[in-house]
Amino acid sequence: MDSEPKKESFELSLGAPAAILIAGVIIAGAIIYIGSGNKSDLLVGNVESGNQSEIDLKPISSTDHVRGSFGASVIIVEFSDLECPFCKTFHATMQKIISEYGNEVAWVYRHFPLDIHSRARDEAEATECAALLGGNSGFWKYIDGVFEITPSNNNLEPDLLLTVAEEIGLDRKAFEECLTSDKYANYIEQSITDAVNAGARGTPHSILITKSGEMIPISGALPYSEVKEMVKSAL
Repeated sequence: MDSEPKKESFELSLGAPAAILIAGVIIAGAIIYIGSGNKSDLLVGNVESGNQSEIDLKPISSTDHVRGSFGASVIIVEFSDLECPFCKTFHATMQKIISEYGNEVAWVYRHFPLDIHSRARDEAEATECAALLGGNSGFWKYIDGVFEITPSNNNLEPDLLLTVAEEIGLDRKAFEECLTSDKYANYIEQSITDAVNAGARGTPHSILITKSGEMIPISGALPYSEVKEMVKSAL
């Protein structure tokens, strides 16, 4: 497979019955999915805030997908999976946070497609094709579009990946050629490794970085009110 292709520099916009065990090991902060997909089925272990010794976070760079500004006082790095129902919920929460706090908060999206979701890797690659053809703005429009229509849990029809691309103004043929080339497969694989190194054991998994550099884990789809309080405390 090809090595990670060079991506277009982004433009900053100023405005995360049978149980499935993730990774086979349950640790503090791990997320357990139970088949029904109801929010009550998301169990989040206790996480000590500021426990940076277990966080090996890849530095944020111009290759990242960012909503907000590098100059923001608070940065939230989210590891997400487009087939995860809790990620869909948290995506709406983060949209609201960015809308309310403008350039005080930056949102960095990184991929963590779980193997329990057989379509998630292809969908992650699709977002990178959207970025290739539409830049940072195209990436976020595509992510928003997919989360808006997906039923989650491997129920998004693959043809709809092309439909969303067309709807946000991308060339369908070029998008399909990119998607079928697997040119971003290695990039997604590396992102999965980066997520695990950063302490992710399920999705969504986010890390709030304060202006002093403290890193605070956010495990699971915390409600808007709780994320807002964390942001307010960090500002």
